[in-house]
Amino acid sequence: MNYLFSPPAPPTIAIHGTDTRFPVRRIFCVGRNYADHAIEMGGDPTREPPFFFSKPADAVVESGTSIAYPSATSNLHFEMELVVAINREGAAIPVEQAMDHVFGYACGIDLTRRDLQSAAKEKGRPWDAAKGFDQSAPCAPLVPLDDAGDIQNARMTLDVNGVRKQETVIRNMTWNIAEVISHLSGLYHLMPGDLIYTGTPAGVGPLKKGDQLEGRIDGLPSLHLTIN
Repeated sequence: MNYLFSPPAPPTIAIHGTDTRFPVRRIFCVGRNYADHAIEMGGDPTREPPFFFSKPADAVVESGTSIAYPSATSNLHFEMELVVAINREGAAIPVEQAMDHVFGYACGIDLTRRDLQSAAKEKGRPWDAAKGFDQSAPCAPLVPLDDAGDIQNARMTLDVNGVRKQETVIRNMTWNIAEVISHLSGLYHLMPGDLIYTGTPAGVGPLKKGDQLEGRIDGLPSLHLTIN
């Protein structure tokens, strides 16, 4: 097959303890999946159906990367999240079968141009520019499901310059992992390579140049990121 130009290499993320890479097909994100974050963002903390938005696959950034403060914003925010990696296709997946589609988990950060998001909300416009910009999906190495331990009771934290900003336990999700997968698969035919960023707890806040971030979830490799 002839191409007008060479196609880019597929985005991938590391799998902890191996030389194998996980190819990223799509990135889905869950909005307001912790009640305390819904409240701090002015939303309804009740268990309303989850909603989703997307980031491009090549927004993935490896742990240990130094990324540039993005253009067109003066209010870049961090949102620490558990990432779920899908390795089996499915649509309309029942909750009780959802975990059969999971390869593993990772620490992730949903970087957000909050000022662009707020402006889009006010005008009823899409969030694409606020959420789907370059290098907006940092992700640490994946840990296979069987090696990840009791993820529901794992503690998740984010420190910025050594100061604790976010802390929760994964079981505090409004919609748990299986429920998120089931809902999402009713909207999309999930495929191997899909990543799901499962939502952030309260404590989101702004970043500036020079900030150093460390995200942790019990049992998973930590995520390190520098804003330059």
